[in-house]
Amino acid sequence: MFTGIVESLGTVTSVASTGAQARLTIESPGLTDLVHGESIAVQGVCLTVADHHGTTWTADVMRVTLDTTTLGALEPGSRVNLERATPAGGRLGGHIMQGHVDGAATLVARDSQPDWTDLTFEIPAELERYVVRKGSIALNGVSLTVAELDGARVTVSLIPTTLTETTFGSMQPGERANVEVDVVAKYVEKMVGTHA
Repeated sequence: MFTGIVESLGTVTSVASTGAQARLTIESPGLTDLVHGESIAVQGVCLTVADHHGTTWTADVMRVTLDTTTLGALEPGSRVNLERATPAGGRLGGHIMQGHVDGAATLVARDSQPDWTDLTFEIPAELERYVVRKGSIALNGVSLTVAELDGARVTVSLIPTTLTETTFGSMQPGERANVEVDVVAKYVEKMVGTHA
């Protein structure tokens, strides 16, 4: 499980595609003591450390993940948000996340103010029902609060710290972000639907 509190920004150093999958190599100076087989969220996608040397590590990514998330667009030099799995007893600083992406959103507007920046994303229509104003949403692995909601348009307000310590600082309209909606909402929908 993850909480959406980004630990480090990493840089993709290579992408080796074999057709059915790809192997990503990421340099992550902020992550030390990496362990073979551990889970790390990359742009909100849960990946497994397949190999590591110091702070450089590799992960295998299946074709379905490449096709349904923004990981398929990564190339050498791409910056990525990174978070290690939360240990039992760890702080739940954001909200409960699994690293299982539900879809991709497109940034449609960026409004920079002196003390914050509003980013408005168009999310897939089928995810609208899981998003509420003042609720949580994960975008590129970052736990964020929905500031405004207008149909499939979700606006989040980011403080300077978030802009500096995640990939959102340089994100521009037209770019895509991985979306993970609140898993609790999905469970509630299933339970209510089953027993209604």
